[in-house]
Amino acid sequence: MTTGTATDVFEEHRPLLMGVAYRMLGRVADAEDVVQDAWLRWSRAERAEVREPRAYLVRITTRLAIDRLRQVQTRGEAYVGPWLPEPYLTEFGDAAPDAADHAVLADSVSLALLVVLESLSPLERAVFVLREAFGYPYAEIAALLDRGEPAVRQLAGRARRHVDERRPRYEVDPGQRRELTERFLAAAAGGDLEGLMSLLAPDVRLVGDSGGKAKAPLRILHTADKVGRFLVAVAPQSAVGLSYRFLEANGGPALLLLSDGKPESLVQVDVADGRVATVYIVRNPDKLRHLADR
Repeated sequence: MTTGTATDVFEEHRPLLMGVAYRMLGRVADAEDVVQDAWLRWSRAERAEVREPRAYLVRITTRLAIDRLRQVQTRGEAYVGPWLPEPYLTEFGDAAPDAADHAVLADSVSLALLVVLESLSPLERAVFVLREAFGYPYAEIAALLDRGEPAVRQLAGRARRHVDERRPRYEVDPGQRRELTERFLAAAAGGDLEGLMSLLAPDVRLVGDSGGKAKAPLRILHTADKVGRFLVAVAPQSAVGLSYRFLEANGGPALLLLSDGKPESLVQVDVADGRVATVYIVRNPDKLRHLADR
């Protein structure tokens, strides 16, 4: 395999590798670093001995992501306030040829799921991602991780039970979700408390992630009254220097707020029973920097 061919093979699989790494880590920059490390190992490998490049590259990427997760857990870094994943733009293109496939892929990178995955062990997370997001057979996951198939099945079952117990259930109809998102954002931007209250579920939650580097609640807010009043209180008083951009992030519609062209906030909602059930606001500038040119 020539260098040019090796590069082509890697680039062909880059979206898959990035998808695995991001779902494993919940951090765009870390996922990009892992994929770059995978490229370096691929470029130095004895590629003539590699019969299945896809499996080889996924194995490298998964193991690198596991190592990165273990390093993060070992450091035990304290995070100021609630934690949310870095927003991940999800333009699946040919990777999701129909609505059903798109829904599966979107759900596998949803903020609600990735928050729950943070509480899994690195091996549990790897097995869950490979099995649930990418449909790998247990035998193939066992080979990728150098584990026995019974052990992999046990890890998968434990991870699935953990996720099922903790992940909220939301509606995934994209049309309804976008329509409610637009109405919610219009009411929030206009400081329309009555409009907000008509859209918010009684037990709605607001999760704000600033990492202590921007203004955001340091605890999760609960109930429609508290969430509605908070949103009205922080509604921009002037549109000078502000601009908005709709995009698809983590499988659903989101609004990116820019101040003088720089990303300031990303807002996304989850919907249940026709109402806004959770509001996510990412304000940590480190998590928004990669969206500057999007």
